[in-house]
Amino acid sequence: MPLARYFLYVGGVLLALLFIVDAYAPSPPFVSSADTNIEKPIIRIRSDRKWPERVVFDTNMPTIVPPIAPVLVARAEAAVPAQARGLQAFAQLKPSEPRKPEPKPQHKRKIAKTRFAPPMVVVAQQPRFGFFANDTW
Repeated sequence: MPLARYFLYVGGVLLALLFIVDAYAPSPPFVSSADTNIEKPIIRIRSDRKWPERVVFDTNMPTIVPPIAPVLVARAEAAVPAQARGLQAFAQLKPSEPRKPEPKPQHKRKIAKTRFAPPMVVVAQQPRFGFFANDTW
């Protein structure tokens, strides 16, 4: 709890200093709002900007529903031959010759050399740091 004790002492010292400065500092003059001797200027703001006129929505009239358009049969008939022409164009395509994959160069296999690991450190020899000291080993 040293942190709480620090805030308690420092907060108490700062509060005491505040009371001491308030006692020795001169108080500001009190100005009453009832003084009528002061003439306050009248400020009037006028702007040359004109706002747009108000928009009025008449909600008493019924909503206009557009009539449903008849389905155009001519467009549907014209689209069928275009699809058939597209299928004919695909049918007339000649297949291209398949590419042969290029042979990949064969790399010479390397055999790994045997390497010796550095000597292991025994757990009891490792240094201990603060809370990370683990004595269960």
